[in-house]
Amino acid sequence: MPYVVCADVGSTWTKVAVVDLDGGGVLAAAARPTTVGTDVLHGLDAAVGAATAGLPDGSAAPWYVCSSAGGGLRLAVLGYERLVTARAGHQVGLSAGARVVHVAAGRLDRAGLVAVRAARPDVLLLVGGTDGGDAEVLLHNAGWLARARWRTPVVVAGNVAAAPAAAELLAGRGVPVTVTGNVLPAIGVLAPGPARAAIRDVFLRHVIGGKRLSRGSRFARLVRAATPDAVLTGVAALADLVGGDLAVVDVGGATTDVYSVLVPDERGGGPGAAAAGTLWRVRTVEGDLGMRWSAPGVVAAAAAERLLAPGEEGPLAEAAQVLAADPGRLAADPAGRAAEERIATLAAVVAVRRHARGGGPVGVPGRDLRDVRLLVGSGGVLRHGGPGVAGGVLGAVLTDHGGGWAVPREAAVVVDGDYVLAAAGLLAREHPQAVAGLLRRHLGG
Repeated sequence: MPYVVCADVGSTWTKVAVVDLDGGGVLAAAARPTTVGTDVLHGLDAAVGAATAGLPDGSAAPWYVCSSAGGGLRLAVLGYERLVTARAGHQVGLSAGARVVHVAAGRLDRAGLVAVRAARPDVLLLVGGTDGGDAEVLLHNAGWLARARWRTPVVVAGNVAAAPAAAELLAGRGVPVTVTGNVLPAIGVLAPGPARAAIRDVFLRHVIGGKRLSRGSRFARLVRAATPDAVLTGVAALADLVGGDLAVVDVGGATTDVYSVLVPDERGGGPGAAAAGTLWRVRTVEGDLGMRWSAPGVVAAAAAERLLAPGEEGPLAEAAQVLAADPGRLAADPAGRAAEERIATLAAVVAVRRHARGGGPVGVPGRDLRDVRLLVGSGGVLRHGGPGVAGGVLGAVLTDHGGGWAVPREAAVVVDGDYVLAAAGLLAREHPQAVAGLLRRHLGG
């Protein structure tokens, strides 16, 4: 076929782009509400049908699907030391497209087990010890999980000498387990690739079907990646074309995700280098910042950051409650649309502040975004709000001089209006030339 169907089944909307494999253009696009309440295939089939309706042999085109429906991929991390292996595992989990819902370090005990169960992860990443370093904590934690009748899939990505024994303890008690390369083989050396691939595989084999998003097995067979995993792959491909630093802000219904790709340089070494290593291609996810269910969290976070004008918090909080319960109501009048744009702006600004400043539960290092050449906006509020809304939201990010981070000195701005970043990530391995054309045509790469 000369074209393929790329679909992103999100928490709120299912977006489809039909990509021309010869020229890399988007031939057609469509979006439909994600039908989590019934069967996600209903919304997916409707979106694909709308996008391919005018194309010859549209029903025969191959499908490439990613998904973050049903909360996406929830990951817990257990490490040896919070500021080293746990931090490394946390960064790798985010790069794999997961929402990291729990991070713990050290020897697991009864209270720790209760805490990790309460986080309800879909996958547990068990790390600990550099290669040739400590093995005792990794084995202790694997033993505790095995004796506790743990049933959530586990990816073991710690000390290579101890990992097989840890996996044997878990498998012996019926725990689904995958062994992969150490996320931190040496101090200061972060190796995300094997663990990211293993988490992706577990997501496809265990998580998609377990979320009961569809009655049959067809949806699980269609999905090739978690949406953030696909997007990060697409962002990395765009960075290769741009030849410099770039950042992406995706304001979604449930979360606001920020991606950045930096050109490796002296920031990764020297006396200030992180013991947990440096990831040059990074994603962070802000679960309290979104345009629907978590809209009230945007107002609370903006107040904490002192971004609100006097008297603004009350009306915005009311608008956020409307967005959380019935987002269509705000679109009915100009004041409602203005409030929605303001909440989107605050979500983007707070999310980028957190991404650039670092910190969080394990003290992830900040990101130096001064040399970002291209800032890409994504999310329905930017796609459908028009140039004025997108310009206002992204312009606020680029002029946030009071946020405790160094803003980009000279960045162009573009909106991913045709869902091409996820499509690029889905197609990157099999159709790299089409991906290059797609990104150049639609995002200026």
